[in-house]
Amino acid sequence: MKLSRIALAGGVAASTVLLIAGPAAAHVSVQPVGEAAKGGYATLNFKVPNERDQASTVKLEVNFPADHPLSSVTPQAVPGWDIKIDKSKLDKPIESHGRKITEAVSKVTWTADDSEIAPGFFQQFPVSVGALPEDADQLVFKAIQTYDNKEVVRWIEEPTEGGEEPDSPAPVLKLSAAADDHHGGGAADDAKEGDDHKAADTAASTKENHAAASSSSSDTTARTLGIIGIVIGVAGVAFGVLAGRRRSA
Repeated sequence: MKLSRIALAGGVAASTVLLIAGPAAAHVSVQPVGEAAKGGYATLNFKVPNERDQASTVKLEVNFPADHPLSSVTPQAVPGWDIKIDKSKLDKPIESHGRKITEAVSKVTWTADDSEIAPGFFQQFPVSVGALPEDADQLVFKAIQTYDNKEVVRWIEEPTEGGEEPDSPAPVLKLSAAADDHHGGGAADDAKEGDDHKAADTAASTKENHAAASSSSSDTTARTLGIIGIVIGVAGVAFGVLAGRRRSA
């Protein structure tokens, strides 16, 4: 009986911890696939958990930072969800790959078509973005989550450094140090790969030349030995004929 009470108390305590920890962690968040380096490009996953027991999430709106506009924003298709991209004019044009950009994506909206995020599940919405700013350590994406019962949750509160997490924190993307080529070493890897291919081709060509030279040398040697053999044979025959004539005489 005593053990049962202890087990029951432990179970209640564990459930309490889960209940306390659950809501604090269950909010819309953003994480890069790999690194999100300053000045580079990255794929971001916006993770949307369903926090309600009696309603499903049917819409997500993500607002992109206006203070650090991104010249390229490309959402990945998500089965069962329609995607709408809103753009706005920039107060100050930005340069990207030699082109002047006068407008940028301000918001991306995913709306459930024949799908939804049911209670107890989450969904990820991938987006390819760039070029990431070089003069910022993080980007804040304010998000709005809508349920099928018309409830709207605004994840728009910006966290403060050293402060407590807000009740409805906005997704925050931490930026890592800039890569040398702004593409996470891709150009260097391509150059190295090209050098490796060139080295391999040179080695193969050298090997083929050696093989050809060796084959040619072997053929020449074989022909020479053949000719010498024929000469020796003819000489032997001639010597035999002369020796026979001498014996007859």
